[in-house]
Amino acid sequence: MSRLQSRFAELKQQNRAALVTFVTAGDPDYATSLAILKGLPNAGADVIELGMPFTDPMADGPAIQLANIRALAAQQNLPKTLQMVRDFRETNQTTPLVLMGYYNPIYAYGVERFVADAKEAGVDGLIVVDLPPEHNDELCDPAQAAGIDFIRLTTPTTDDARLPTVLNGSSGFVYYVSVAGVTGAGSATLEHVEEAVARLKRHTDIPVCVGFGIRTAEQAANIARLAEGVVVGSALIDQIASAASSEDAINGVLGLCRELSAGVRGARS
Repeated sequence: MSRLQSRFAELKQQNRAALVTFVTAGDPDYATSLAILKGLPNAGADVIELGMPFTDPMADGPAIQLANIRALAAQQNLPKTLQMVRDFRETNQTTPLVLMGYYNPIYAYGVERFVADAKEAGVDGLIVVDLPPEHNDELCDPAQAAGIDFIRLTTPTTDDARLPTVLNGSSGFVYYVSVAGVTGAGSATLEHVEEAVARLKRHTDIPVCVGFGIRTAEQAANIARLAEGVVVGSALIDQIASAASSEDAINGVLGLCRELSAGVRGARS
């Protein structure tokens, strides 16, 4: 059983959803980013998505675009991101960690080398937003052959005819993007999310996690009643953007994570 499968099985027994947190590797600098990463599990994160900085993050809104710019300005790159995963694994062997980003840096690094290094570092899954299922042989198949889950994004515009293709080869969890647009955009209605999750469930048994536009404990709790996971990214990254110091950034992210976790954990009680 993979770390992702184990975590979702464990949470199912506890009758609660996962809090999935997203931060960008190297934002605002390596040391601060690593301190945040290491602190997230104790602050209530059940699964961590770690962004691989890229110059053109086209699926992301202003908050995560700026996080990418800050990280790249601090000299963050893919080798350093893999090193950050190794550093995280020195003290945490149980929390699932997923790398999220775009295909270009992976292609430049070399797919075979990347898959081997990611597995060795302790990566559990990949979300590569600009690589469609028609190109599974490029990265999805080699990653899964190495024991790394490949997580697909589905959106409000992914219709029933397209869904089986998108879900083909998906593993770990399905990431449902609840609004059409970029990260950090306005949130969807709960009725819409409930219908969308029910539709996905007709096509797959994999856990469904819902993201985009979730910023508060109350919003997180509402989504936690409808899906197996709640994804929060931009709201956490805003804590880094507004921080006056490294310590403020760490405290801001972990403090909000605790609030979100309390919302998620209390949602079904």
